[in-house]
Amino acid sequence: MELGKKLRTRLALRRKVGAAAEDADNTADGVAVGERGEGPSRTTQPRRGLFEPEPLPVMVPTEVTITSPGSESDEAVPKALKIAAAWAWRIFLVAGLVYFVGWILGFLSEVVIPVAVAILLAAMLKPVANRLHRWGLGRGPSSAVTLLGGIALISGVLTLIINSIAGQAGELGTQVVDGFNQLLQWLRSLPFGINESWFSLDEWGTRIQQFLVDSQSTIAAYAGDIGTQVGHFLAGVAICLFSLFYFLYDGRGIFSFLLNLMPRAAQARADAAALRGWQSLSAYVRATVLVALVDALGVLIVALILQVPLAPALAALVFLGAFIPLVGAFVSGFVAVLVALVAVGPVQALIMLAGIIAVMQVEGHILQPFLLGRAVHLHPLAVLLAIAIGIVIAGIVGALVAVPILAFVKTAVQELYRQSHEVVPPAPPTPPAAEPIPDTAAA
Repeated sequence: MELGKKLRTRLALRRKVGAAAEDADNTADGVAVGERGEGPSRTTQPRRGLFEPEPLPVMVPTEVTITSPGSESDEAVPKALKIAAAWAWRIFLVAGLVYFVGWILGFLSEVVIPVAVAILLAAMLKPVANRLHRWGLGRGPSSAVTLLGGIALISGVLTLIINSIAGQAGELGTQVVDGFNQLLQWLRSLPFGINESWFSLDEWGTRIQQFLVDSQSTIAAYAGDIGTQVGHFLAGVAICLFSLFYFLYDGRGIFSFLLNLMPRAAQARADAAALRGWQSLSAYVRATVLVALVDALGVLIVALILQVPLAPALAALVFLGAFIPLVGAFVSGFVAVLVALVAVGPVQALIMLAGIIAVMQVEGHILQPFLLGRAVHLHPLAVLLAIAIGIVIAGIVGALVAVPILAFVKTAVQELYRQSHEVVPPAPPTPPAAEPIPDTAAA
């Protein structure tokens, strides 16, 4: 009996130990499942039989890639070609925008051109108005005095030129006829067998009269166009004068209004760039005036020494032509050479040509590097291309304003580039606020 009791006791202990070990295994499985994110509660897994195969692991994809024929073709395109295509459509977009703006400006040329001329005159006359304002005149009176003084100066120069032409018209006509007769005698002496009818003044008079009779309708159309252009010119002069007055009076206020139309974050940079460009434009216009004045004085001195008629008028023509760099003064000076050839002879004309070439050399090697070079340095090729584009777009006026516009844009872009690459030092730390001192008297 005692032996049976001992066996039953050992079997019961073994069962308890086995149950405890099974509970520990189930608890460990539950904790591991809870760490994987499926909750801390214990889960009972079904037991696998002795001859059952192990279950296959579940594969969870980490990334799903969807391919299409389009993506495959994009991968086949070289990276350089992608970059070139990205640049190409942006360049075409900017070119289209520039063309549209140019078309709008061309359509409104009767207003745009007078305003552009007024801006150039304001860049030249603004220092005078500022000086009068510092001397005690109000903003309005100083602007009016500057404008009226400029008009009086131009009117006086034009009056001097017209009086010079009117006073020497008879003498010049006689000299032109004599020069023409000398040219005919020289042509007759050439061994080319030129027909004598080409030297007959009566024959030329008959041909000119017949040409005028045949071209009556064309001449009438041109006369109507000339009348229209004169009306447009007078209207442009009025627009230019009014715009010039307000640019002198409140140019900064007008620009501030335009500046407020830009995004607020870009206003400070745009203001600094425009101010830098305006300073460069003002310096360029003043330097160009000095260069043109020196060219005109040089041509005037040479013409007076050679006793070429209309010397003041020719000097004034050279002065106006010098506002077109590189070619303006030379082309206008060539008119003086032609007048010298017809009026005083070929030797004097050659001397006049040599004098104009000397004046151009002084301008190109001395005046422009010292005066214009300090204002804004422009490459001669850029100047020539700007003049050509200006002539294509707006004729003589376009050639006149092309280089100043280029100078303004170049300086403004350089200022924007400098601001974008400027290293801004970090702001100093804000000192902590001082603690208030307790009021011991009140305590």
